[in-house]
Amino acid sequence: MEMKDIKTLIKLVTESDITEFELEQDEERIFIKRGSQEVIQVAAPAYAPMPQPVASPVVAPLAPTAPAAAVADGYERIPSPIVGTFYAAPSPESPPYVKVGDVVEAGQTLCIVEAMKLMNEIEAEFKCKVVEIVKANAEPVEYGDVLFVVEKI
Repeated sequence: MEMKDIKTLIKLVTESDITEFELEQDEERIFIKRGSQEVIQVAAPAYAPMPQPVASPVVAPLAPTAPAAAVADGYERIPSPIVGTFYAAPSPESPPYVKVGDVVEAGQTLCIVEAMKLMNEIEAEFKCKVVEIVKANAEPVEYGDVLFVVEKI
């Protein structure tokens, strides 16, 4: 809200019989109270602070180049390519994209990772069998977190 709008509101309140006025619009809140002392409060939008990365020792492998990382047990790990929220199905009432034991074709959707209200479909890079679904539905995920353990076919 612009200053001229705030001044107009103050003028309207002082010229009328209104003793209190409150306006909430999006993330702005204005509260004007008349009485023995005129008090004007203008609250700026409260923005949540952006999470800051915490310096901690990295135990992950250096710069994974492939979308799925092979491990000594012969299975491939499919990591999250972005930070967001893991969803196993396109909607709460829909069945999951895949279940343990399913054989998945290259390009088939495995799950969705929501990031900033955008739904990003995570697809299989190769034909495989789902051995384990590591994350639970609606669970937050970080970049590089393992989402699925699969067996390459």
